[in-house]
Amino acid sequence: MRADFALDPPAAAAARPAKSGFRWVVLTLCFLIYLIAGADRANIGVVAPYIKKEFELSNTDIGALASLFYIGYAIVQVPFSLIYQRFGVRWPFSLAMIATSIATFFMGFAGSALQLKIGRAALGVAEGPINIGILTIINRWFPTQEKGTATGVFMASIKAAPALVPPLCALIIYHFGWREVFFIFAVPGFVLAAAWLLLVRDTPQNSRFVSEIERTLIETGRGAAAAGNSVPVQREMPVLDRLIRARTCAPLSTTREVLRSWDIWACAIGYFFMVGIAYAIMTWVPTYLVTVKKYPLFAMGFVASTPWIGAIIGNVLGGLISDKLLGGRRKPMMLLTSAATIVTMYGLIYAPADPWLLALLFSATGLLLNLGYSTFLVYPMGLTAKEKTPLAAAIVNTGGSLGGAFAPFVVGMVLDWADWDAVFLFLASTSLLTFLTVVSMREPILRTAAAETPRR
Repeated sequence: MRADFALDPPAAAAARPAKSGFRWVVLTLCFLIYLIAGADRANIGVVAPYIKKEFELSNTDIGALASLFYIGYAIVQVPFSLIYQRFGVRWPFSLAMIATSIATFFMGFAGSALQLKIGRAALGVAEGPINIGILTIINRWFPTQEKGTATGVFMASIKAAPALVPPLCALIIYHFGWREVFFIFAVPGFVLAAAWLLLVRDTPQNSRFVSEIERTLIETGRGAAAAGNSVPVQREMPVLDRLIRARTCAPLSTTREVLRSWDIWACAIGYFFMVGIAYAIMTWVPTYLVTVKKYPLFAMGFVASTPWIGAIIGNVLGGLISDKLLGGRRKPMMLLTSAATIVTMYGLIYAPADPWLLALLFSATGLLLNLGYSTFLVYPMGLTAKEKTPLAAAIVNTGGSLGGAFAPFVVGMVLDWADWDAVFLFLASTSLLTFLTVVSMREPILRTAAAETPRR
């Protein structure tokens, strides 16, 4: 029984407005929620030099702190996809947000390295359900031709967080101390949890804020005048489709089909490496700027935010290109971003010392890394039936979570015996592995209702 106390269908229909665009309000709330969640995970990178000194930690210890978050995050992905499938998103999602704020608050009271590690692992477990919950909502609340854009906007929030966090943390640390970072960051999650409960239902059909016109658009991908059971047909691009192995695919409609799909697992492997690169940058760039470039506190805060300014643009732009110019094709942006990241990671070996030039390089790095970043999460939506999308997305996101645990920890170990050149070469090699993995995947082609049942 779903824990979504919504209006009965007749009551919901009677209460609907004549026109609406409420799905964009839902997306805005998703953006704000994941922005706060991202800030709660990103602040560790800024406070790392201070806790390292206070608790006498090694680089490997700092990498372990980052990794423990993602181990906890990964553990809950598939279980919560099943919880959402059984009970709905609304209440479990809100409880996860409250738990995230409590775990963040606990970090400020840590009196030992062990307590810090427990706090980070608890934060990962608490925050893990948020991503898969938002992806489930996007899949239910947006038509096919808007899912890439919506997911790009959603993923831009997690990149906006580390763009805002370094200067904000620097200001808090300057005036108060590193513990106050966690106390202050814990507050917004409680407010947003209440807003989610008040405004969002599991489906647009159960929301009194959604008009019949918008509901029809979400369900069919067409306006009310052109309502039907078909989705828009992808624009023909025969040369590109041959290059990306485009195939007409029957939706994966059972748990067994999802678990046996190489395309889902390949997507998870690719996302493993891409998330690893992103969170290695989030965790270690502030330390790199302080220890290697010798930047003072506020210069570090400015430059450390620039990869994420580029990332925000990259996520939104990549989603729009995938939806509007590529007709819903996801693989081209995945291939572009993994190939470009090979080049940018290698280029960071020769990073300039000047803060403005380095900021420009980091901005370009963030943009190119994120052009195809969100499409890894959109890709399962095109392969699966709606009721199985949470499971497929959870598998992909589990891969990403494990990558977020793996890469920062490996970077810490590398730095204990080598230098930053070795780090950037390691990250470039993982991007190459992403490119090769994505090449092996199919690109699913959308079907119309009139289309014959295709072979798989």
